[in-house]
Amino acid sequence: MPDDLYDRDILAWSERQSALLRRVARGERLNDVDWDHVVEEIEDVGLSELNAVRSYLRQMLVHLLKVHGWPDHSALRHWRSELVGLQNELKDHFAPSMRPRIDLPTLYQRSVAQVELLAYDDRQPRPWPQECPFALDDLLTAKGADLEAHLAVAPSA
Repeated sequence: MPDDLYDRDILAWSERQSALLRRVARGERLNDVDWDHVVEEIEDVGLSELNAVRSYLRQMLVHLLKVHGWPDHSALRHWRSELVGLQNELKDHFAPSMRPRIDLPTLYQRSVAQVELLAYDDRQPRPWPQECPFALDDLLTAKGADLEAHLAVAPSA
């Protein structure tokens, strides 16, 4: 295999390295394992999953803010449906070791910044809380109506 396979064809590289690592695991001594890239890819897998979870959380927050901000908009059912799908994806990808690496207040502020520029049907949204009204466990497990209620009872701007 050419030395630049990692850069040219990551799929072929990963299949080759997996096969080599299986041989090493069986006790075979090999010099062909691309250890530097193997270590890098293993690290990247975890970071990729963490970034996916952060993205699902941010998207959930954006949809919750839309539902709260424009409760009578024609897209309301769509936003709620998206919330269910995003929460399912979040549950599938979340791992307990991610908890300390998720900055929910910052994700909430970024979501607010994204949504506050919107005006559906030329109407400004109802005000939403300045501070994140959710705990991570709420976003992982609470039903949509309960999540919406968090926004409704939290002090608004």
